[in-house]
Order: sequence, then structure tokens, then C-alpha cells
Amino acid sequence: MAMMASPACAQADLPLPRFVSLRSAEVNLRAGPGIRFPIEWVFVRRGMPVEVIAHDDTWRKIRDHQGVEGWVHQQGLTGRRTALVAGTIRTLHRRADRASPVIATLDPGVLLSLQECKKGWCRAEVEGRRGWIVATEVWGVYPGEEFE
Repeated sequence: MAMMASPACAQADLPLPRFVSLRSAEVNLRAGPGIRFPIEWVFVRRGMPVEVIAHDDTWRKIRDHQGVEGWVHQQGLTGRRTALVAGTIRTLHRRADRASPVIATLDPGVLLSLQECKKGWCRAEVEGRRGWIVATEVWGVYPGEEFE
């Protein structure tokens, strides 16, 4: 009879580090992996990308775009990929080409939902607009990372 891995075990097998996003609008960041550790911060932005840098059973140590680190329960995270516009004002293009028409101008910190990243570009959606942004212009994607 085959044994099924628990969801916690399955997630623990995923590569580190990796990007995920916050599942809800309120996620407690703790000093350590468990409810006995004090809450150091409360994230209040659903969908915000975070980087998983370690795991302990059902707890994940994460880092946000400002370098803040702490532990959250795995239920506070989702594998849905998102990114934050980084640096300065950026543009969302119709195609993965800087010469293609601009669909939107994006301020730093704007949250994007990512569909895929390939060849240095990410297909993203924000407020119903879909287009392409240069991968190095967002936080939430590793250099050279590709996914669908």
C-alpha cells in the first residue's frame, strides 16, 4: 500500500529559497516556528510576494522585499506568484518587447499577479490590464527564473 505524503511534507520538499505570496490580508510574522513565539509583525497586504528561506514542519521562515524575516504558518502562504514593481516607475507592455505599446505605467510598490516569466520578461496582470514587464524591474522573481 502506498503512503501519501502530508501537505506539510510535500511543501518541505520544495526548493529553497522560493517565492510565494501571502494568502490573506492578515498574516502574523513570528520570532520562531510556533505559536509560542511572539508576533513581531503583522503583514496586512494579501498577495504580497515573500521569499521562503527555511522551513520547520508546518512553519516557513520568510523574507519580504524590505529584508524583514520571520516565521509564518504554511496556511498563511500560497504558491500563487506575485511581484512588486521595484525601483522607479516602470511600464507594462503589450508584448515582451520594449518597443511594443505601453499598456500601463506602474509606480514602485504596485502589486502584480504573475502568469509566467520567460526570457527575461514576465506576463503580469494589474487592475484588469495584462501585459509584459521586464523581470529585473520587479521583486518576486529570481534572475533568469522561468515558469508558466
